[in-house]
Amino acid sequence: MSLGAIITAVVTPLQPDGAVDESGFVELLGYCAEHGSDGFVICGTTGEAPTLTTDEHLRLIELAVAERPAGTTIIAGTGSNDTAHAVEMTSRAAASGADAILSVTPYYNRPNRAGVRAHYEAVAAASDLPIVLYNIPSRTGLDLPNDQLAELAQIETVRFVKQANPDNLAPVDGLGIYAGNDDMLADVLDLGGEGGILVASHLVGPQMRRMVDSPDERARIDATLRPFFDALGVTTNPIPIKAALSMMGLPAGPLRLPLVEATPDERRVIADAMAAVGLEPAS
Repeated sequence: MSLGAIITAVVTPLQPDGAVDESGFVELLGYCAEHGSDGFVICGTTGEAPTLTTDEHLRLIELAVAERPAGTTIIAGTGSNDTAHAVEMTSRAAASGADAILSVTPYYNRPNRAGVRAHYEAVAAASDLPIVLYNIPSRTGLDLPNDQLAELAQIETVRFVKQANPDNLAPVDGLGIYAGNDDMLADVLDLGGEGGILVASHLVGPQMRRMVDSPDERARIDATLRPFFDALGVTTNPIPIKAALSMMGLPAGPLRLPLVEATPDERRVIADAMAAVGLEPAS
């Protein structure tokens, strides 16, 4: 099966008082779909999942399923370092009508190899949805080498990996590869991978779509977008993309502590990179 090539890890727009902005969330889904996105990760890192309540988390998945733009896929972020919680969230996301599950490696606990397999076997048993593993050692402190990914691919519903460790980027038997970082998209496509689970696609989705559809232009487009990718890493994600969305007049709103707003210097870096790719801030 295919989940799409340009998957946007969508932010969770918040109102000034910190409540979830549901109408803004639906608006943002529509905007991204009109600008190249095939699908969405709901309640991932970019969606500030660690500071959403369980009720907010599940409501956003339900809302995305109910209001999805035509033809798009909904991938529910349900990962946890607590296997029982990951199982519960996976089961409830499946009941809500999600198309697939994004399941990050258990963080902080640092389970051994047998523990990681047992964790994913339990998650897989919670539903029949395809699972996208999420390997991001910079945040979790746990890396899945490619031989371990191939072992996990033996679990029936483990179908893909969101690979955010460029040192591990290579084909893996049994798994479709998604770029876990924007600057890995071109390399993943060149390897014959599925596409990317991306942040920059909120605002440069059409260009990233052309990277998929026009291989001869891929390297050139990637080069033009690199400054924007870099700017979205000027501080911790999703701080920069929320700043950029706000500059464009799109729903984003504040962040929840412990994340804080971009500084004036960071906003200048982001604004300069936006200008370089032709993004004009709203008046």
